[in-house]
Amino acid sequence: MVLKHHPPILFVHGNGDTAALWHTTIWRFESNGWPRAQLHAIDLPYPVARDEDHLDQPGRSSSEQHMRFLAAEVERVLEESGESRLVLVANSRGGYAVRNYIAHGGGAARVSHAILGGTPNHGVWAIPDYRPQSEFNGAGPFLRRLNSVGGSVEVTPGVAWLTLRSDDNDKYAQPHGDWIGHPGLPTHVLPSGPALKGATNLVLPGHDHREVSFSAAAFDHTWRFITGHAPTTVHVVDEMHISLNGKVSGLGVDNQTGSEPNNLPLAGAILEVYEVNPATGERLGPSVHRATVGPDGRWGPMKATTTQAFEFVIFATGYAITHLYRSPFARSSQLVNLRAERLPAAQPGMLACVMLTRPRGYFDLERDHCSLDGPHPHPDVPPGTAGVSVAVARIADKAHRAVVGEFNGERIVGRAWPLAGNHVVLLELHH
Repeated sequence: MVLKHHPPILFVHGNGDTAALWHTTIWRFESNGWPRAQLHAIDLPYPVARDEDHLDQPGRSSSEQHMRFLAAEVERVLEESGESRLVLVANSRGGYAVRNYIAHGGGAARVSHAILGGTPNHGVWAIPDYRPQSEFNGAGPFLRRLNSVGGSVEVTPGVAWLTLRSDDNDKYAQPHGDWIGHPGLPTHVLPSGPALKGATNLVLPGHDHREVSFSAAAFDHTWRFITGHAPTTVHVVDEMHISLNGKVSGLGVDNQTGSEPNNLPLAGAILEVYEVNPATGERLGPSVHRATVGPDGRWGPMKATTTQAFEFVIFATGYAITHLYRSPFARSSQLVNLRAERLPAAQPGMLACVMLTRPRGYFDLERDHCSLDGPHPHPDVPPGTAGVSVAVARIADKAHRAVVGEFNGERIVGRAWPLAGNHVVLLELHH
């Protein structure tokens, strides 16, 4: 069936993530004529799942809280658009909220299509006595209930369902527990775990856990499933006039897993933005934008061009001075979300810490060209299944110098701001 109009699409991020992960996907939809006003993404305030879904855990969310937040966002989007139904597109844990909302939250009457990328629909593990109440336990009550909703199928009738998964490169669809902190432990989960009986199930060979949602190939399949025809392009088309905006957030409570990321506004933080020389990372003059973050967390808007590379600097009480270097933006975005960081643990002789981060995928030694400050492959990237999205350059020779990060043709250059001055540096990739 070929779609005749452009319904609203609501994108749902995964565990610990933010709405910002969808901005390149939204660019691709816009590049094919989907109206910007019909493209939305949620920002779950506490995006990390509880260890045990039924027990309160500060700074984390339950499956019920996740579902209710999504339901409220659906109603807001439908009211604004005047439509009666929309499309939900989710990555990883976000697919749990989508399935739960459609099955148990009234969403079957509000959703036309549901696309789930890398959602561990049969668990990251299926072990009755290991975190038995976790959302991610395929033998636990949450997933057993979801997977029995359709009787002989595993999806709620009346909605068109698509799952996108890797062949064997998804860190959370592995037969062993290496990526859940238990090397060698049988998980009783297979690479086919994200597939659902009753859905259209597609395999994206070689793709990792995030790429099955955020890659060009994932977009291509998503577009075809929604519209019934191929997109004009899977590439991002540059926009003439660009406006950038987003939210500044931080980190929450400390527990055995460390500081939890959250998507709450970091009110009172100060953001400065500098245009930089893309070849050296050096600032080209005074700040081009400065803002004090208000209660909504927003830091913009800011005008830009497709040739400008930027350094975003966050000043916030209790955090390191956080420098984020970004490649030029091809199009406008309201999802340039920025997170303040804390200083890493000190190491002898380390003058500066520069991190290369890939929010929309992982690094793969067999597939990717990844280098940071020289080494290729970078020593922080282990062989085997793609599962690391951050590489760290521990600068020991000289602070304030240029540091180059490269990934499959995208190149970002930042400066090694010194740890002694309470600075931490991130080079954030678009792709």
